[in-house]
Amino acid sequence: MKKLLASSCLAYGLLVGPSIASAADCGSVTIASMNWQSAEVLSNIDKIILSEGYGCDAEITIGDTVPTITSMAEKGQPDIAPEAWVDMLPEVVKKGVEEKKLVQAANALPEGGVNGWWIPKYLADAHPDIKTISDALKHPELFPDAEDPSKGTIAGGPQGWGATVISAQLYKAYEAEKKGFTLLDTGSAAGHDASLIKAYEQKKGWLGFYWAPTALLGKYEMVKLDFDAPYDAEAWKCITTADCPNPKLSAWPVDHVYTLVSTEFSGRAGADIMDYLNKRAWSNDTVGKLMAWMTDNQASGEEGAKHFLSENPDLWTKWVSAEAAEKIKASL
Repeated sequence: MKKLLASSCLAYGLLVGPSIASAADCGSVTIASMNWQSAEVLSNIDKIILSEGYGCDAEITIGDTVPTITSMAEKGQPDIAPEAWVDMLPEVVKKGVEEKKLVQAANALPEGGVNGWWIPKYLADAHPDIKTISDALKHPELFPDAEDPSKGTIAGGPQGWGATVISAQLYKAYEAEKKGFTLLDTGSAAGHDASLIKAYEQKKGWLGFYWAPTALLGKYEMVKLDFDAPYDAEAWKCITTADCPNPKLSAWPVDHVYTLVSTEFSGRAGADIMDYLNKRAWSNDTVGKLMAWMTDNQASGEEGAKHFLSENPDLWTKWVSAEAAEKIKASL
């Protein structure tokens, strides 16, 4: 009987032990919140899920890409970077993983950070022949320059953006001037957004640089034009250098966005928590629409996280255990 009781207790421990250990071992966890909207709301989603669903003592720390990733790779702190744009520091991330300071978890944005030249969807629908940048450059009349309507214009971006340099080099590579286009300096981030919003709300043509996921593209449906060449690493070096002569065509590479976890935390977090951090991912469209809601409602990252969790249970409950899901729903 004692042997039977001992065996039963052991079986029970095997069944419930990992869940209890996960909650007990998680303890204090620091989550990096970068200084942009999508990273801010994702860090707050992680805080709520880890705190309410898994019993962690989660705290958000404010950071930015370079110092956060560097600190994690060298010191193992903070514990989690939910939205790390790893292509900005590929060697640091690689070294951190090789030295077992970092664990690369979920591909937080499976579509990646997408940069390029875009047109409004209503224009793409009206002109199904426009699929690529070259296709658009055949129609300067669809994107009239405000100062000279006989020419088309491309909104390249404001001075100071790396993307503005790239747009200027692509403008040269495509020989857009010969095709009747000017390159517009939009003056500032606000000015760049305003040029797109004004065109969209007046249902006019707009061609220029933008990126996803963003609140603006969450609100205004745009179509990214295909490039007319594959990504070429050598060509890209020239495109990203302002004074590089004779740039050649290359597609804009997609930025890889992963969740990074310190090895120390991954070791004590437990299987359930790491399972969550390895599953938690969302589409650019989902996060773009959430950011648009946050912008329209002047919502904080925490408010955005609660809105997302309240409105999208079909998505986030797939990331967590059934037990954690019930606790999170109750907390909302």
